[in-house]
Amino acid sequence: MHEAPPPGPLPYYEDVSPGTGALPPRAWTAVSDARRVSLAGAWRFRLSPTAQAEDESFARPGFDCSHWDVLPVPSHWTLQGHGSPAYTNIRYPFPVDPPRVPTENPTGDHLRFFDLPDDWPGGAAVLRFDGVDSCARVWLNGEELGTFKGSRLPVEFEVGEVLRPRGNVLAVRVHQWSSGSYLEDQDMWWMPGIFRDVTLIERPEGAVADFFVHCSYDHLTGEGTLLVECDPQGTVSVPELGLDIATGQSVSVPVEPWSAEVPRLYDAELATEGERIPLRIGFRTVAVEDGVLKANGRRILFRGVNRHEFDPDHGRALDLETMRRDLLLMKQHNVNAVRTSHYPPHPAFLDLCDELGVWVVDECDLETHGFLEVGWRRNPVDDEQWTPALLDRAARMVERDKNHPSVVMWSLGNECGTGSGLSAMAAWIRRRDPSRPIHYEGDRSCRDVDVYSRMYADHAETEAIGRREEDPLEDPTLDARRRAMPFVLCEYAHAMGNGPGGLAEYQRLFETYERCQGGFVWEWIDHGLRRRTPDGRTYFAYGGDFGEELHDGNFVCDGLVFPDRTPSPGLVEFKKVIEPVRIAGDAARGLVTVTNLHDVADLSGLAFRWTYEVDGERTDAGPLKVPALGPGESAEVELPVLAAASRPGEGWWTVRALLAEDTAWAPSGHEVAWTQFAAEHAVPRARAAEGAPHTPRRVEGGLVVLGPGTFDAATGTLRYLDGTAVRGPQLDVWRAPVDNDMGSEWHQDGRLDNRWRALGLHRMHHRVDRVSVGGDTLTVATRVAAAASDLALRAVFSWSATGDRLRLAVEVEPEGDWPVPLPRLGLRLGLPAALETAEWFGGGPGEAYPDTRQASRIGRWRSPVADLQTPYVRPQENGARADVRWARLLRADGSGLRIEGEPSFWFTARPWSTRELEQARHTHDLVAGETLWVHLDHAVHGVGTAACGPGVLPQYRLAAAPAAFAVTFRTEGGGRETPSTLRSGRRPDAPADEGDDL
Repeated sequence: MHEAPPPGPLPYYEDVSPGTGALPPRAWTAVSDARRVSLAGAWRFRLSPTAQAEDESFARPGFDCSHWDVLPVPSHWTLQGHGSPAYTNIRYPFPVDPPRVPTENPTGDHLRFFDLPDDWPGGAAVLRFDGVDSCARVWLNGEELGTFKGSRLPVEFEVGEVLRPRGNVLAVRVHQWSSGSYLEDQDMWWMPGIFRDVTLIERPEGAVADFFVHCSYDHLTGEGTLLVECDPQGTVSVPELGLDIATGQSVSVPVEPWSAEVPRLYDAELATEGERIPLRIGFRTVAVEDGVLKANGRRILFRGVNRHEFDPDHGRALDLETMRRDLLLMKQHNVNAVRTSHYPPHPAFLDLCDELGVWVVDECDLETHGFLEVGWRRNPVDDEQWTPALLDRAARMVERDKNHPSVVMWSLGNECGTGSGLSAMAAWIRRRDPSRPIHYEGDRSCRDVDVYSRMYADHAETEAIGRREEDPLEDPTLDARRRAMPFVLCEYAHAMGNGPGGLAEYQRLFETYERCQGGFVWEWIDHGLRRRTPDGRTYFAYGGDFGEELHDGNFVCDGLVFPDRTPSPGLVEFKKVIEPVRIAGDAARGLVTVTNLHDVADLSGLAFRWTYEVDGERTDAGPLKVPALGPGESAEVELPVLAAASRPGEGWWTVRALLAEDTAWAPSGHEVAWTQFAAEHAVPRARAAEGAPHTPRRVEGGLVVLGPGTFDAATGTLRYLDGTAVRGPQLDVWRAPVDNDMGSEWHQDGRLDNRWRALGLHRMHHRVDRVSVGGDTLTVATRVAAAASDLALRAVFSWSATGDRLRLAVEVEPEGDWPVPLPRLGLRLGLPAALETAEWFGGGPGEAYPDTRQASRIGRWRSPVADLQTPYVRPQENGARADVRWARLLRADGSGLRIEGEPSFWFTARPWSTRELEQARHTHDLVAGETLWVHLDHAVHGVGTAACGPGVLPQYRLAAAPAAFAVTFRTEGGGRETPSTLRSGRRPDAPADEGDDL
């Protein structure tokens, strides 16, 4: 039974057509000698709750809007105090009834008054909108120009005959919801408004209507072929190449090709009778050859990111400086490719990609993911009445961006299911621009595309695809065609919260299998909106913080940079994993092997330096002469022979590849790649005299004293260390779940945090079975288990002391068949908060976990405890340092505590408990207390990427298994606390409550 259609024609904002009145789409240029007037600035604004709450009288000249609000344009009105943003990932925030939208349809009326410059020549002109979300109706001086949809695509109207020298009134009515909203379900904030530029552009007689620059490159001859199609005819000059040719004329000359690594651009000028346009052209050819995607005859390896346009204060209204900042950060972290998820970016961004050198997959403004929730019924891409709108979106993308050498693939859109509309888009794009391959991930048959694209395929499946041994398609013809395609992971390594793990293993697959041509990490930036608490503290809001009826929480915060564009540990890790130079040391042979992993560039732009450190202190350093290896080439280089190599202590070589000169994206000395490896033989230091062993002795108050340690005689719990108050240590297995622990239900680990909680790992009980004194040792036997469970960990703590050192040896034995990995296994103890600075010898400077430790370097590091915390938008486990040999926690006067590990340990110190960290929703919920909580972990579970992708690889899972480790404590310096001088408040030896996580 079919529902009856609504009475009468649909209003323009619900009609499936792309709009009315617009000029044909054309190429975008930043400047020309034609006059331009930016209409950015202060507009008058009125918000209505529905599309028809107000009539059209506001568009007439003379309308009194003096009582309206003032709104900056470009902007989103929801970020300017009018309504609220809302976040959903897949689900539409309105009933799925295409093309209808709710009556509750926030509608913003905008008015802009402007005069023409005194020297405005008159004649033809166009009014250009570069981005309006989601549907607009436009009037100029009371005359309706038309309507349009396609939020992140340009539209132009002819306005020359409507303009006045003075007192022009531009009226724009913007609807948040429209039929176009069904095509724009793109995992981001729903935020309406005029969020990109509005520009008035003169169109003199004979001005350029459109042009298409074709710049191919033949890698066999070294020649580039230039052909510029232009309407009307004109000339093209390229002074550096000595070219001055007519448009429509093809010419081949020797050139230097453009690539992401060597973004060679030539200044040119296109001239017609009425307009001159400066161009920057790059010669390059992109093609799929023998099942491999190549540029200029060489295989491309995408070290890419998916990039939404986002700013924590302005949403998608980005300025040029922010776009450049994004690209500089990418280049400085070895990123060479961007997928413009899931819409074309601001056109100026592509100019910057041309200039700085980035491969771009340009994606159409199209996603219908919300139809998944209703079984893909009535999906617009499989409904021919929507096809004109789809073709309109494809054309507006291709025509706008066709002249950018950085754009190497067109993407039809994202997560739209399958349908004939996609096939129509692909066919149109192929006819218009056969020079670029076509991408789309959502159709496993790959019938419309030139590359096989997947998202979140795990490592095993990626390797099978690399071998061209993936599961077959039913249609043998389509199967054979797909197996012959290159493979790209358009999304992988979901960078949500602490992670992503497993990057290095993906990269080895990309480098091993020619077919696997890299991918794009999801995603570049956390979409947290900056907010402040009543007392002025800043935090970042996510889904649900604005009272949304439906929302997807902090799933909008899954980037490699935090909302303020501070690099996360994930970006630092990614930089190391994808570095384009592989450096491998062989201390036994005294050699370093250097391999150039660039696609195009040789190593002439890099300088190499070595350092040698003993116990984290530099003893020597110098340059390393490495030949200018071409792409794929390797060389062995001799290390110097050092007298310092015989110095006692733990010796480490570090070799770094640095920029030899300033570039457009980083200064000379910027580090591109590095390696670190141990000296062949560590010369042991002479062990300092430790003093005679101490014998445990009972004292008044139910205490046992063992060297510098004072213990509770009944429980064996350490109370004081040389007078410093201590809480614990206790065996600990729990961590505040990271976003990847709380991963998707469909994942192999399910919701790992739920499985942990079901076993009670967050609420373990500690039973003391035995406290005994024997010889020089205090032994405490415990059993750690959760209520309602017979799974347990038996732990034996053996305390001994020599001189001023207190040593704890721990043996752990699991009981029962543990069905899940442990979050962590180690010791947790509380110390005075006055220990505010950490020093350590081990991995640093940033955090690391078992599957995110490639960027961790062995050295001596120092940091305020506050700076050890990683401020993930949603607080979670963070801040561990790997491979720590020893750590010191210091007061302001330099006194403190030294901890040594046998073997090395994972070190974490934070001014709040795990319970407090787990319960916090935002960073401002975390308030430093009077206890410094320290974790000394023997092992920790990896983090994986299961928030939307594969979980922790087997080698990084922490199985419950027998373990043995030891730590030694020693106080240092003066100014120690004593029991009589404890800070006021609760005593450290008082019974623990839930807030203390003991």
